[in-house]
Amino acid sequence: MLVLVIHDNISYTQLMFQPQLNQIRRRLLSWYGKNRRDLPWRRTRNPYAIWIAETMLQQTQVKSVLPYYRRFLRAFPTTRKLDRASKEEVLALWSGLGYYRRAENLKKAARIIMREHRGKLPREFDLILALPGVGPYTAAAVMSIAFNQAYPALDTNARRVLRRAFNSQKEKELRP
Repeated sequence: MLVLVIHDNISYTQLMFQPQLNQIRRRLLSWYGKNRRDLPWRRTRNPYAIWIAETMLQQTQVKSVLPYYRRFLRAFPTTRKLDRASKEEVLALWSGLGYYRRAENLKKAARIIMREHRGKLPREFDLILALPGVGPYTAAAVMSIAFNQAYPALDTNARRVLRRAFNSQKEKELRP
């Protein structure tokens, strides 16, 4: 039996035998090994850098994010630097990426992280989720990538694949 825990009390259960799961896992990892892109945020476990990348990638193509990500981390390599920067500095570096509320929320969240979490991104899902601009996907991505915790980061595409794989018609079952 496969039980996919999405968040707290929400889970999705489907009868599946271990050999099937192993085959799916092998095929997905094989495909990923052949097709993955070399992206800077995949070369780090730094929670701050991953949080910045995941925020920039919200509703924005990877090719558009790459130059902004590099510039942003050069200018604001730590939560402390982001917190101390002016809103105008942050928005100027964000200019052209769109959805400026994301940059404003990063700035607000940096302030909270500095004041309430000693300058470190929290290691608890609910505390990350409570930060301005952070939704379930971003919180799960940070938890799984930076902190190696078992939180599935399910975007629209992943939910679509799972819905088809498990013959589910209920979108709610796959929402975090």
